Amino acid sequence: MRIWVDGGLRDAADATVSVLDHGLTVGDGVFETLKAVRGRAFATTRHLKRMARSASGLGLPEPDLDEVARACEAVLAANPMPLGRLRVTFTGGLSPLGSDRGDAGPTLVVAIGEASARPDTTAVVTVPWARNEKGALSGLKTTSYGENVVALARAHQHGASEALFANTRGRLCEGTGSNVFVVLGGRLLTPPLASGCLAGITRELVVEWTGAQEADLPLEALAEAEEVFLTSSLRDVQAVRRVDDREVPDAPGPVTAKAMRVFAERAAADLNP
Repeated sequence: MRIWVDGGLRDAADATVSVLDHGLTVGDGVFETLKAVRGRAFATTRHLKRMARSASGLGLPEPDLDEVARACEAVLAANPMPLGRLRVTFTGGLSPLGSDRGDAGPTLVVAIGEASARPDTTAVVTVPWARNEKGALSGLKTTSYGENVVALARAHQHGASEALFANTRGRLCEGTGSNVFVVLGGRLLTPPLASGCLAGITRELVVEWTGAQEADLPLEALAEAEEVFLTSSLRDVQAVRRVDDREVPDAPGPVTAKAMRVFAERAAADLNP
């Protein structure tokens, strides 16, 4: 395995960052996960633009997106595989212990790991913890993922692959690493960004390609929905067959099946939409 660290490729055993890197000590960093198919990343431009927005929101220096793109290409070329999870991490760099940043400059790491195709359906659970839609990190894709680790462990304990959050107002928000869509009265709906959810790239494309609409929804909408599905870079569009103890009949339903088909066709036709 060859990994890009601060300017060049290194063997995995030598691909290290300082134990005083701010991304490690306080979670001061942003990241992107891209799907890579046979050596080519999907939706690179959208992902890197979002990384720049997240960095700005966190107060990090503006990343050199040309360098990031070169790093991604180098890692993809050095690690051929049919399906991969390409991870770009950009942190506050070497810093003093505590929340103050140092002046050594940011750290850039690009790595890839093998991925497997997701099943067409999955199970999800809701969790008692809330997303803070008014928090400083709301809507940013940061490396501060402790909440997600705890919630995803809860999902796995209940035989599910994802956990879904409400926000502090009790409105449907997002998963630990996914966006959620529901079908109510035949309408395809997804929570608005104001709910505190991440502006997912796959979510964005599904909205553009299917005509799905944003709607402020109570968490209880999951119990009433005719269909539910998740979107993320590695899930693409994945139908939900169970929410907590409720079985969603005939998943994937017709609206979900159409979204799955449209996304697969459009994504195959253009790897950088």
